[in-house]
Amino acid sequence: MPYSLPLIGSCMCGAVQIDVTAPPLLTLACHCRDCQKLTASAFSMTTMFPRAAFSCSGELIIGALGTPGRRHYFCKSCLNFIYSDIGEDNPRINLRTSLLDQAAAFAPYVELMTDQKLPWATTTALRSFSGFPQTADELQDLLDGYAEWITTQ
Repeated sequence: MPYSLPLIGSCMCGAVQIDVTAPPLLTLACHCRDCQKLTASAFSMTTMFPRAAFSCSGELIIGALGTPGRRHYFCKSCLNFIYSDIGEDNPRINLRTSLLDQAAAFAPYVELMTDQKLPWATTTALRSFSGFPQTADELQDLLDGYAEWITTQ
């Protein structure tokens, strides 16, 4: 499904507005227990964007501090999960896909943490990891594969 830039979206109550001016770098479904608990679902749908292309307005709070080095941002008003930050020096952010008005355009390319996957959960992801990619080369391979795959969609 095609999409057009900029991508916009919001939290449930509309207090947080999202604006993204660049195409996604990667789409994924994360099956880790943290994501299951954060989303009250079998997995979290995430779309990775360049940090410089992402902005949001509205009051955010940091929560879900279960994983060291990761900050998860939520709307202060409705507590909707907005995005994850894996360190300020990381050039990418992970936005919850469902917040985008054009969310249907972003099927997961990769699924992560399948060692924690609920046995009945399925996705259409083309790539799969039992954990997280461990090296910069593995991540770059995913980014390159996604860039190639998305041009055929």
